[in-house]
Amino acid sequence: MTWEIVIGIETHVQLATRSKIFSSASTAFGAPPNTQASVVDLALPGTLPVMNKQAVEFAIKFGLAVNDGQTHNIARRSIFARKNYFYPDLPKGYQISQFELPVVTGGFVDIQVGEGDTATTKRINLTRAHLEEDAGKSLHEGLETPGVSGIDLNRAGTPLLEIVSEPEMRSAAEAVAYAKALHGIVTWIGICDGNMQEGSFRCDANVSVRKPGEPLGTRCEIKNVNSFRFLERAINYEVRRQIELIEDGGKVIQQTRLYDADRDETRAMRSKEDAMDYRYFPDPDLLPLAINETQIETTRGLMLRDGVIDVPGSTRQQLIDAYDLSVYDAQLLTQSRAFATCFFAAYNSSGEQAKLCANWINGDLASQLNRDGIELADSPVNGDQLGRLVKRIADGTLSSKMAKEVFGYMWAGEHGGDADAIIEARGLKQVTDTGAIEKIIDDVLAKNEKSVAEFKSGKEKAIQALIGQVMKASQGKANPGQVNELLRKKLAE
Repeated sequence: MTWEIVIGIETHVQLATRSKIFSSASTAFGAPPNTQASVVDLALPGTLPVMNKQAVEFAIKFGLAVNDGQTHNIARRSIFARKNYFYPDLPKGYQISQFELPVVTGGFVDIQVGEGDTATTKRINLTRAHLEEDAGKSLHEGLETPGVSGIDLNRAGTPLLEIVSEPEMRSAAEAVAYAKALHGIVTWIGICDGNMQEGSFRCDANVSVRKPGEPLGTRCEIKNVNSFRFLERAINYEVRRQIELIEDGGKVIQQTRLYDADRDETRAMRSKEDAMDYRYFPDPDLLPLAINETQIETTRGLMLRDGVIDVPGSTRQQLIDAYDLSVYDAQLLTQSRAFATCFFAAYNSSGEQAKLCANWINGDLASQLNRDGIELADSPVNGDQLGRLVKRIADGTLSSKMAKEVFGYMWAGEHGGDADAIIEARGLKQVTDTGAIEKIIDDVLAKNEKSVAEFKSGKEKAIQALIGQVMKASQGKANPGQVNELLRKKLAE
């Protein structure tokens, strides 16, 4: 039986402000419980919320980023409402959010579907993005008294931008691609640090299944997934659960579910509420949020680079058009602003070797970062240093094999990571002198008559053994291309 998967994602993006959305309390991560909760966050009588101006500026930046710099999707007037529900970590008994009039309406995120250069682009439309405050956190483990839960209100009032997509994703892979693309946008424009382990970027996946052409099925919301890998696994499990339930004669119930990574399954938390259950009404303590044209145009001007809004997509297209890189390379280089910056620095110091720089950043550098478990910002080899290494490959000073050896010394911090100093100190310069290489070849041919005879009898593989012997005799320093060319020439003679 054929089923169609329907997925929409709500993403809670913690805005990178130093203070909370309606109070001056700090948003720094890791403080002892309840040390960053002001009287406003605690909802003490007589306190009033005051809007954080920077949070509004970040919302404007996002609206511009997801609409090619067009401004019509940014609301000049939006309203804050009270979302009423009762939970121990919600001290006011309601959450200040936006409902009928959000700050951003519409926009889109382009994702890559498929792998490598055969990937295609799919556009996921956004429904809205609205500002709201975060709730606190209930703690059930690690407390001194067993069986007792605690409440930490440090997160209460932390500014969030909740971004809601249309239900246009049709697989877990597409959902992950969307989440990664959105993560790339918000970190690129600097409104969020993107740290999923600390809860700065959290996804709620709304999943349903239906027969193609039929109305949408009953959805279940998988709440607060904080890794791309878990998002994919959670959706795949939920899809299987719903299909099996329906095919066995059951009925999907609209509910909120939690993903258990240890058991690789989703389980029910509570029945899923509809908007009417929250009894939204305008917050009487907050005036309507008014955004004027000057604010929007000032923000837009700061985001322009070479006449276009500076987002991952515009840089990706620049890498393809102006630097002749493949879609795959460009996609990897724009996974974060740090990678793109590294490429441009490497390109400028490499003598404009775009493809070689991309290969080294996406290959050796990325692999080493992964092995050491560090971010690019902490890399001991920067883009400029890598570019100077690439330059020595391009001008024939180093073979690819020798360059990897030099890179290892650079990573270890030898000679301050300077490729030229390492090459000189370790005598790693490639031998390109034709006379010197011919002398080594003559000696190898004289000592390997069997391989010579096999090659002349038509065994092409025999030449690889001879090349290996030449490279060994030269201690890996002979130019491989010259070795191959000169060796074939002598064998033909």
